Amino acid sequence: MLYDLGKTMKKLTIFLITLSLCLIGGLGLPWSHGQTYKWVDDQGAVHFTDDLSRVPERYRKGLEKIGTSDEKADTPSQGAAVGPEKKEGPGEDLLGRGETYWKGRVKEWREKIKSLEERQDGLRRKYNELVERYNESKSTAERASLRKEREQVKADMDRNKAEIEEAKHMLEKKIPEEAEIFKAKREWLQ
Repeated sequence: MLYDLGKTMKKLTIFLITLSLCLIGGLGLPWSHGQTYKWVDDQGAVHFTDDLSRVPERYRKGLEKIGTSDEKADTPSQGAAVGPEKKEGPGEDLLGRGETYWKGRVKEWREKIKSLEERQDGLRRKYNELVERYNESKSTAERASLRKEREQVKADMDRNKAEIEEAKHMLEKKIPEEAEIFKAKREWLQ
């Protein structure tokens, strides 16, 4: 779960950097040249490239041109379909995703949070049980073993707590920011 969150955060960061570069390029700064293409994979991740050969064949139909520095754009290779940038349609964001997509994202993260919180409760119960057993134990060897197990559970609780915070941040901050970028309706996030 943490891996997925990290992967999502990395993609979002790359997207925002690329978007910034595209916007700077759109202002006509001297280092801006060539054609940039945008495509969206099956998971909804947005990718940018200036090299059509880097776009997997199955995504070329949905390829979009993003700002050119010349009037003449590069001709796509291998019959890639490149069209004008998509405008927001009724019931869609800028990438053509609708209410179902956004409600699904919110639901997924809420379920992750619920699962992580349930796991945290289980770890807390286990930790308390180990504390009780430690306090009741008379054996030095058993106490050492229980202390070690208790420390491991505490470490698991700390990691799980960090995952909960990351998931809450994703749900409360990142998804709304992404929705705003792509012009999704706020009520889709309820």
